[in-house]
Amino acid sequence: MTKLAYLECPTGIAGDMCLGALVHAGVPLEYLIEKLKALGMDGEYQLRAEKVHRHGQLATKVHVELLRQDPHGRNDHHHNHDASPHRHLPEIERLIETADLPPRASAWSLAVFRRLAEAEGAVHGVAPTSVHFHEVGATDAIVDIVGTCLGLDWLGIEELYCSALPTGGGTVWAAHGQLPVPVPAVLKLWESRQVPVYSNGIERELVTPTGAAIALTLATDFGPPPSMTIQRIGLGAGSRELPIPNILRLWLGEGSVVSDRTSVAETTNHGQLTTDILLENISVLETQIDDLNPQAIGYVFEALFAAGAVDVFTQAIGMKKSRPGILLTVICHLEHLSACEAVLFRETTTLGVRRQIQQRAILHREIQEVQTDYGLVRVKVAWSGHLGEKKILNVQPEYEDCADLARKNQLPWREIYQIVLHNWYLQHGK
Repeated sequence: MTKLAYLECPTGIAGDMCLGALVHAGVPLEYLIEKLKALGMDGEYQLRAEKVHRHGQLATKVHVELLRQDPHGRNDHHHNHDASPHRHLPEIERLIETADLPPRASAWSLAVFRRLAEAEGAVHGVAPTSVHFHEVGATDAIVDIVGTCLGLDWLGIEELYCSALPTGGGTVWAAHGQLPVPVPAVLKLWESRQVPVYSNGIERELVTPTGAAIALTLATDFGPPPSMTIQRIGLGAGSRELPIPNILRLWLGEGSVVSDRTSVAETTNHGQLTTDILLENISVLETQIDDLNPQAIGYVFEALFAAGAVDVFTQAIGMKKSRPGILLTVICHLEHLSACEAVLFRETTTLGVRRQIQQRAILHREIQEVQTDYGLVRVKVAWSGHLGEKKILNVQPEYEDCADLARKNQLPWREIYQIVLHNWYLQHGK
């Protein structure tokens, strides 16, 4: 049986809510305080927890109270990000890597910050290592992220799942002025994992960049809870009073995971672990066509990808009455099945579409950026493992980025491709 955790987020997710849920579920606050001291930041904050009520429900609120020196040299409680240092990613990585943290907690914390840096960098058009973490690099966010990873490790969680996330609404003030909710970094994080979202009608910031990065990095999948036997529930309170209880609910239990996407371990004949991969259910749509202008196929491809298709391809086939035709196949996630099927009926001459639900094994993947003398190129990196533990298996520069640089610099495409691969391996010590 696998130790499972499920984050139920009816009013969103933030770092302090994660800490509150973990402490409520049994993670000792003293343990978190002691382990976090290894970061060398304990002079910047105080960590405390209290029981609070949200619409009559008892939950745990964890406070990361920032400290600043007053003119007389005394520590003063303060709750503003401006009271703490703002750090770049390399400095945060050094803090975590040199701290005496449990290996899993260290790896997960690094993974969360790197994903957050990639999202912030994409929003602002800079490399992840150049992102100046104003809110995110502030002391309380570091405590929230590392503390959450410590708590999950203490509980022995092997698989983490998360519900769909509410979008919220309105505006919020940040380092770059007034921003719409969801803020750009949260949107970029959602885009990177195609997270299911919905509106619960509450016009407030419900998902913070810190909370989004924790969920996006550590969760195996988003949606309904996995099949599990519930053993404990942790309730983490948010700061504001909202129309519904502002509580993050952490379900803890055990189960053999059977869901649209599960993490599985492949083994050798001797039972030794070889790799961790993901299994997910996928929709496969097929139709044969022999009476459509071939020029329309390119347009159909574009419409299908816009509707959410993961892949689209055709095969030449012989049909009835010896007519040449094509077999058009669409692969998409279950939530995009109806939209892709509608494209097939609208844009082709087909009278019927076959549906199949298949299971496929996929590697974890992310987009990284590599700098070359000719410009920046995105690289798709695929790995095995989960919850931040990575074994790189495939590195592929993005075709369009390489083609764009090749055209601009009048160089062969394969030369740009090889330069990008070479630079990536240099940067990562491979």
